[in-house]
Amino acid sequence: MVVEGGRESDKQYINVIRELTRREIKRKYARSFFGVLWSVLNPLLYMAVVTFVFSYLFSREIENYPAYYLTGYIIFSLIATGSTTSMTALKDNRNLMLKTKWARQTFVLSRVYTAFVNFLLSCISYMVVLIIFRVNVGWTAVFFPLDIFFVMLFLIGLSYALSIWYVFLGDAKNIYGTILMVLRFFSGLFYKVDDLSPGVKTFISFNPFYVFIKVARDSTLYGKIPEMSFLVQMVIWSVGMYIVGKLVFKYKENKVMEKI
Repeated sequence: MVVEGGRESDKQYINVIRELTRREIKRKYARSFFGVLWSVLNPLLYMAVVTFVFSYLFSREIENYPAYYLTGYIIFSLIATGSTTSMTALKDNRNLMLKTKWARQTFVLSRVYTAFVNFLLSCISYMVVLIIFRVNVGWTAVFFPLDIFFVMLFLIGLSYALSIWYVFLGDAKNIYGTILMVLRFFSGLFYKVDDLSPGVKTFISFNPFYVFIKVARDSTLYGKIPEMSFLVQMVIWSVGMYIVGKLVFKYKENKVMEKI
């Protein structure tokens, strides 16, 4: 009976997250003329603009520049969008938390999974670009879904911590927005990190955003096994952030209702 009860509880937990995620997706596209299609078109349009702007600066130095940029863009956007929207999940759902006994973490996870759904839609654009530019995707691409798994683990932990931070510090969203802006320029999105000075290159190599992007590019665009140092960092950043975020959330979640 205990096992059955546990299974039933887990099933209900999953259903709650699924319903919340569905609600977030509907709300996201409620006023959009293109609806879900926009998540497919947006990366392509953004890539076209960036490729045009930086074509004379970087495209001659980087093979398949549009694919190079889009690989970094979709991963950075997954983390940035998921964490930013998750930050306000608890405050936005205050009334629902008062009316239900749902675990508070479900509200955060629903935002994360909504970002993941958008990422999957963006991958349609990504595959189109890989085909157009005739990128020879080999067996090493198996590291790409592995990379995304650890990205999600990192994102969940980060989102847990940020959702608590926002409840206790109103300026958290502005501060985090600034941090993301800085990280965007130090994640190797539109330039080759290898061309930078050794000091800057070393600094960027420890940026978790760049680590995930590097693994994705090596395995997908260049058909090689990602460097062991980056694979180790990928695991450490992901597992470490998940544990920290989980601990912060558990430690503070009982005081959340007092603050919001």
